[in-house]
Amino acid sequence: MMNVLNAVLSKIFEIIFIPFQNINPWYGMIVISLLTGILMLYVFKLTSDQEGIKKAKNKIKAHLLEMRLYKNDLITSFKAQGNILVSNFKYMRHSVKPLLVMIIPILLIIIHSNFWFAYDPLDINEKALLKIKLSEEYTPSNFDIKIIGNDFVNIETPPVRIDDEHEIAWRFSALKQGVHEIEIQAGEKSLTKSVSIGQRPLSKISPLKKRKSIMNELLYPVEKPLDKNSPVKSIEISYPTSGLRIFGMNIHWIISFFILSIIFGFSLKGLFGVEI
Repeated sequence: MMNVLNAVLSKIFEIIFIPFQNINPWYGMIVISLLTGILMLYVFKLTSDQEGIKKAKNKIKAHLLEMRLYKNDLITSFKAQGNILVSNFKYMRHSVKPLLVMIIPILLIIIHSNFWFAYDPLDINEKALLKIKLSEEYTPSNFDIKIIGNDFVNIETPPVRIDDEHEIAWRFSALKQGVHEIEIQAGEKSLTKSVSIGQRPLSKISPLKKRKSIMNELLYPVEKPLDKNSPVKSIEISYPTSGLRIFGMNIHWIISFFILSIIFGFSLKGLFGVEI
């Protein structure tokens, strides 16, 4: 089930980002934020008590006006403040259900967007680390593991084995443009890890591959997970982190995503007839 969901969502994101892969990633961010804002409006409209929200907002406005008109009448002013508080609680109660429902699609959008906006592909000749984490029952210094020869990365160091961390690491340099599969022989298991080199400005990049579990399949949907019985818990490539540049500043993509989605949502609520 999770595999099907990941495959469908991955294909949707690929289609959405096709026109923007060779240009500034901001264009892709604007589009995904716009679509998210529209989705949030539809979910809010379908799952909320629109009439109840409208009444609560009108009562808040009426009591605010009452406070202004009777600002010299202390008792009436205090009663108006109490009524505003009650109306605010009613408004919040009407908003809780749609906000809870929205968490699921927004979480999925964030997870998949992260692989498009959070990392930069390796440049030709750029150096990076390939790190393998073993299960606790295996000791790196005694574990038979090697990287199969290829022509797209150059392994520059012998494996560095850190027994306390159950970790084995290599430093490599990127040689050939493309999305390639690094082959790893771990004991009797043959494993692979994708590596992205010299790709377009907006590219899907998977830095981490983990063992199969519902949570790992949810959080790391790009690559097929490692077998549950594999001695290797995870394979990681140290890609440089990315960001969206504006006015000379580097902004984390998720900040841009939330700000733009909220702006689009509130800007379009009248067009879609949604009370927020």
